[in-house]
Amino acid sequence: MDATHKKIIITIDGPAGSGKSTTARNVARRLGYLYLDSGALYRAITLAALERQVDFTNPDALVRIAENVTIVLEPDENELIVRLDGVDVTQAIRLPRVTQAIGPVAANAGVRKALLKQQRSMAAQGGIVAEGRDMGTVVFPEADLKFFLIASIAARAQRRMRELEKKGIHIDLDTLIQEIRKRDDDDSSRDVSPLRKPNQSIEIDTTGLSIEQQVDHIVRIAVEYGAREV
Repeated sequence: MDATHKKIIITIDGPAGSGKSTTARNVARRLGYLYLDSGALYRAITLAALERQVDFTNPDALVRIAENVTIVLEPDENELIVRLDGVDVTQAIRLPRVTQAIGPVAANAGVRKALLKQQRSMAAQGGIVAEGRDMGTVVFPEADLKFFLIASIAARAQRRMRELEKKGIHIDLDTLIQEIRKRDDDDSSRDVSPLRKPNQSIEIDTTGLSIEQQVDHIVRIAVEYGAREV
């Protein structure tokens, strides 16, 4: 393959609300790459567990959900369509009840193992932008380019509120701040795949950046590395 047209693996990690999803989706679109939203996978499993009224204190029950449901990610012009056992759950997985319940699912070693193989198979041929909280540390530790996005809690809560309002979901800012603070604590302190800045990653503080600026910055670095914009 021409070295100037590499199909590389790019990871974008960071805490909730740091801009990972929208940035990763747009970077993937600019490069003609597959967009992998790992958070959507965990949210889908959480939704499945809620709908089946699974006991979230039973780790084996959560693993059985992860091993038996089918999750499909379908690129769309404006967003990533998420299907759970054939049903479009793109909006449902973003509801507050899913956000509030996801902790035990994300911290479950068996669930993460069940999803690891699926995520790696998506990147077998390169040409992927994977975002989450352990993409550059656990799932793709040998990724060609790793980015770690950060932002203030206030900025992250305001972004999440705007995203939810666009989907017709209304929740006050203080509640979102508390949810994000708790999620940060849970993600950073869990025993399995805790949120960490990956080795050799490029940190970007997105507090004062627009999505376009974030995307431009990452795409420029990717092109310098050898990727090609489409």
